[in-house]
Amino acid sequence: RSGGASRQTGTMMSEQEALKSSSARNRGGVQRVEGKLRASVERGDYYEAHQMYRTLFFRYMSQSKHAEARELMYNGALLFFSYNQQNSAADLSMLVLEVLEKSEAKVEEDILENLVKMFSLMDPNSPERVVFVSRALKWSTGGSGKLGHPRLHQLLAVILWKGTSGSCTQEQSQLQQNYSESRYHFLHSSDGEGCAQMLVEYSAARGFRAEVDMFVAQAVLQFLCLKNKSSALVVFTTYTQKHPSIEKGPPFVQPLLNFLWFLLLAVEGGKLAVFTVLCEQYQPSLKRDPMYNEYLDRIGQLFFGVPPKQSSSYGGLLGNLLNSLMGSGEDEEGEEAHEDSSPIELD
Repeated sequence: RSGGASRQTGTMMSEQEALKSSSARNRGGVQRVEGKLRASVERGDYYEAHQMYRTLFFRYMSQSKHAEARELMYNGALLFFSYNQQNSAADLSMLVLEVLEKSEAKVEEDILENLVKMFSLMDPNSPERVVFVSRALKWSTGGSGKLGHPRLHQLLAVILWKGTSGSCTQEQSQLQQNYSESRYHFLHSSDGEGCAQMLVEYSAARGFRAEVDMFVAQAVLQFLCLKNKSSALVVFTTYTQKHPSIEKGPPFVQPLLNFLWFLLLAVEGGKLAVFTVLCEQYQPSLKRDPMYNEYLDRIGQLFFGVPPKQSSSYGGLLGNLLNSLMGSGEDEEGEEAHEDSSPIELD
């Protein structure tokens, strides 16, 4: 029996070695091909090089060499970006996504970082960028109706907020400080702290002093509408501690911040009476933005068992805003999914 086991181990070892040497040979082949393609691009033969990349892509895919196809297209995209050949670069970026989709690749950190790198180099005004990011998010959740992997959202949020580290192109500097898009991606990540730091900067750069409480109010209410209690609490705590125009609390000088503080406590306690009194007492503050009461209706349903209104008030612009935020609201932390564990979809 032990002889059989050692023979089996030997076979496994030799298989692994064969795999290693074949992947090393493939790697050598890919490097030689890449050298030729790089030389074409450096000579300015962009069209020919682009066609060669596409030919190789289909050849590798037909041979199920998914890793080689992905690596070649990724490096090619970066090369074209470095020569400001946006169209060719965007096309190869899409082919990277095609490999991921067709090979049903698992979500891994290095793949997510590569996707965000290509996104960061795309012209922010190009339609390809919109298509690229929506396809990448769809792939990251296995093509399901969910809104994308939280880690991918987080990486996108940081790029849109800060751009890339080190030297950056004009396109990348345009990407920086896109606060509203960054905010959207932070909401679908689990990074309440990063979201708060971005909101502090957003409020200081673009907001009026009288609105410092409103920047965090929207984020807290939207995190709660997405059933993400822990990020709602983290974004509130971090923002109120770090914002230079907010005096230490609780209690706070701004009534809206006190409302949010009590609301987060009420969500933890789950008592409907407390929630109802809170919403009544703070109506003057809540009327500052017509969306607040819409969000609170939803929070009432999610955390306090309030039945939905018979006549749906989610019409027109407000409905569109809520729907775009909550295309689906999977419970990221696996918190208690209430009786109906259906995704958040508002009629």
